[in-house]
Amino acid sequence: MKKNTTLPLFSAYELDSRFYDELFKKNNELREVYKTLYNLFGSYSVSEFDRLNKQAKDSFFNLGITFQVYGEKEVKEQIFPFDLFPRIINNKEWTKLEKGVLQRSKALNLFLWDLYHDQKIIKQGIVPEDLIKSSANFLPEMVGLNPSGGIYNHISGTDLIKHSDGEYYVLEDNIRCPSGVSYVVGNRNAVKHALFGVFNQYNAHTVVDYGARLLETMESVKPKGVDAPVCVIITPGVYNSAYYEHSFLAKQMGVVLVEGRDLFVDNGFVYMRTIHGPEKVDVIYRRVDDLFIDPLVFRKDSLLGVPGLFSVYKKGNVTLVNAPGTGVADDKAVYTYMPEIIKYYLDEEPILNNVHTYHCSRKNELSYVLDNIDKLVIKPVDESGGYGISIGNRLTKEEIEIVKKTIKAEPRKYIAQPIMSLSTHPTYIDEDESFDPRHVDLRTFTLLGKDTDFVLKGGLTRVALKKGNLVVNSSQGGGSKDTWVLKK
Repeated sequence: MKKNTTLPLFSAYELDSRFYDELFKKNNELREVYKTLYNLFGSYSVSEFDRLNKQAKDSFFNLGITFQVYGEKEVKEQIFPFDLFPRIINNKEWTKLEKGVLQRSKALNLFLWDLYHDQKIIKQGIVPEDLIKSSANFLPEMVGLNPSGGIYNHISGTDLIKHSDGEYYVLEDNIRCPSGVSYVVGNRNAVKHALFGVFNQYNAHTVVDYGARLLETMESVKPKGVDAPVCVIITPGVYNSAYYEHSFLAKQMGVVLVEGRDLFVDNGFVYMRTIHGPEKVDVIYRRVDDLFIDPLVFRKDSLLGVPGLFSVYKKGNVTLVNAPGTGVADDKAVYTYMPEIIKYYLDEEPILNNVHTYHCSRKNELSYVLDNIDKLVIKPVDESGGYGISIGNRLTKEEIEIVKKTIKAEPRKYIAQPIMSLSTHPTYIDEDESFDPRHVDLRTFTLLGKDTDFVLKGGLTRVALKKGNLVVNSSQGGGSKDTWVLKK
């Protein structure tokens, strides 16, 4: 249904009653929180807005806000696609979201402690033992280790969608190495630069304090006996898809960005090579995967890690953020037990609902999935970035048969979810020179430290730029928006 409007930038805006549109209600009435924004955008001519849109893209280019896309034959560096029309979340809605994602992060941290210690949740039959033992991300080397401050998932990224019923649902938890927060800050800076007058019409929380809060979190989990911890970020290097974020966060926190070759172990401590000689390092925010952090313990062919690093970690002489082995808790099969995990450790009902999920290792659920693939989204439990996803109603009969064979070969590796109706949000389409609804989700960022926690008041609203597409990941052609959380 086309929305009738005299505003040139919204002349082609088409509502689809199957989805929750965040700009318009089903009766075509503007939602109250967007009225000022809509009118301000509507005052621009197409040529004026094209100029502003180009300025915003140029600012991303000049600041080097990019990511790497890995194809079959080549690696491409691309400017991160960005849409100038921000998403607005009112204070009441945000309060529930913030409490919900913090609840999940705390429960997951307690879950991880239990898994690597007494495993009470397994012994009491709440989470199956084989689910954990069969997880590629469970690290036996972490059993019995006590991370500083008792924190495993210092940084969590929770992916949420707003369904057609107007409620938020959690799609997945990301606690291995959640990325994207640099784009949150980049989006805000671009909007304020291009649309300063528009931004000032709203009283939105800042997002530029994330770096300071992250540093505070890292310092809170310093090793015992350290007064003024030296913190660093370790990166796989400039060819990593998230290198821009690694360098951005290092600058935001005022810490050194290092590669594995810049660190070494001596006499039970980690040191950084500097022009002034070795400097002891106390806290490492690692953007290097578990199996690559120490070739003496994990992958012997790794050139990304630091030989001996894990032995220093075991002694408590360095803190790793996030802790190794956290990936077992963001396994998408473990996600199916999150309501039980929250109740078990916190004695609370979940504030945010899961999307109903079928785990293919359960025989009755496998049978249902195989019979109903055309109605489901199939996801590998250990992939990220939108890779490996199959959306049933987009598949041919031949492709469905291939997916069935793949699932049956390794049922443990796959979960399935109903095809959720992600909300739509106005997004500027260059070729049409107008706004049109596109599907969005939201990644929030939560920090846990010793006796401290923080949820960034805003998040990464990701946009599926292709019409009708439900996959929002940048690696799959998605973009992003600034997210305004209102103070009142």
